[in-house]
Amino acid sequence: MGKNCRLAGGFTHDELLKIWKGLFYCMWMQDKPLLQEELGKTIAQLIHAFQTTEARHLFLQAFWQTMNREWAGIDRLRLDKFYMLMRMVLNESFKAVKSGGWEERLVEQLLDLLTTEILHPDSEAPNGVKSHFLEIFLEELSKVGAAELTADQNLQLIDPFCRIAACTQDSLVLHNITRGILEAIVEQAPLAIEDLMSELDAQSREDEGSAGDDDDDDDDDDDGAEAERGQDAPSGSLSAGSTRRADPEVGKGQTGEDGENTGPVLQFDYEAVANRLFELASQESIPSQNRKRLYKVIRKFQELAGGSFPEDDVPERAYKKLLEGRRKRKQKKKKKKSLPLSPQEGGEGEEEALSPDPGMETKRKRSRKRSRPAEQAETGRQRGAHGKRRKKPQQLLGARAKKAGAQQPEGKRTRIPEGKE
Repeated sequence: MGKNCRLAGGFTHDELLKIWKGLFYCMWMQDKPLLQEELGKTIAQLIHAFQTTEARHLFLQAFWQTMNREWAGIDRLRLDKFYMLMRMVLNESFKAVKSGGWEERLVEQLLDLLTTEILHPDSEAPNGVKSHFLEIFLEELSKVGAAELTADQNLQLIDPFCRIAACTQDSLVLHNITRGILEAIVEQAPLAIEDLMSELDAQSREDEGSAGDDDDDDDDDDDGAEAERGQDAPSGSLSAGSTRRADPEVGKGQTGEDGENTGPVLQFDYEAVANRLFELASQESIPSQNRKRLYKVIRKFQELAGGSFPEDDVPERAYKKLLEGRRKRKQKKKKKKSLPLSPQEGGEGEEEALSPDPGMETKRKRSRKRSRPAEQAETGRQRGAHGKRRKKPQQLLGARAKKAGAQQPEGKRTRIPEGKE
């Protein structure tokens, strides 16, 4: 489709780019958080104003191209609001596909648009846009379609990412796909199993309730029994209605032990996912680092298909338990430090203090040897002051002259007779 090609009753591609530039800076100028959220919802819901699928896709294409172009100029203070806008636009995109009954053609068109504008090497999308898109894809898809999508449809929705992970030369894209999509499915497996079991329990209760009503209709023929059934009918219809009203809520959210809502979870056929990944990763043209990374993920899916969970709990809960364990250990250490020593411990410490230490004795001997010259000098000074005689003035003068380097007077020479020599 050409950039200047105008759809029937719609906009051209260039006109939509101009519109999105205005919407972008409208979001840029909004600083209050609540108004940012309201404005983001209003902008994202503009997709439903377009009546045809082609016009919607052209609108989405202009949005992602605008984000790719303007991303480098967003400062860190405005980054969160545009993260939120991307999340809201993606959510409304899934709702538009949901309104079409999750038709396979609509799903393929949306996935082609997203992968072409964001993950394709020629898209020139910044790493921040790629990383955030891969991080929020499963979350927003779960919010919109967790209650309706089947395992086969979910496999179709993640298949483009599997193909990109197998062929990409970008290590960042490979890491984000494996971590944000494939390993996220593995981590959500316990919640998905709980969701499936609760759904099966609800269906079994409905079947039991309908079977019980049929038995009552066959067995009760008396008028009194009919009257009783007439009185019990409202309560029975209420219980059946309550289970039916609870069905849409199945899959919309799971409440953990700490009361936090972990959100809806998508259902997957783990064996089918493992087979699809193995089919892609086993090709000869696949880079070795991609193959190694995908094989690790394949093992996890195979373990899930076999009934063994790689992790016993959700990572958030496990992390909280780890933090609680660290806090308890720190508290125990503080208590041990604050507790006074017992008498036995004190006695042992005193005995150790009284026991001779050879190392300490050698240190004491060395210190004594070092202190002896100083002691001798002090005692010598004391003796000179009190016990010894004072030198005569002449001797003192001679000593001072020697110190000053003065020439000393020569003493008298005695003549020796020649014969005695």
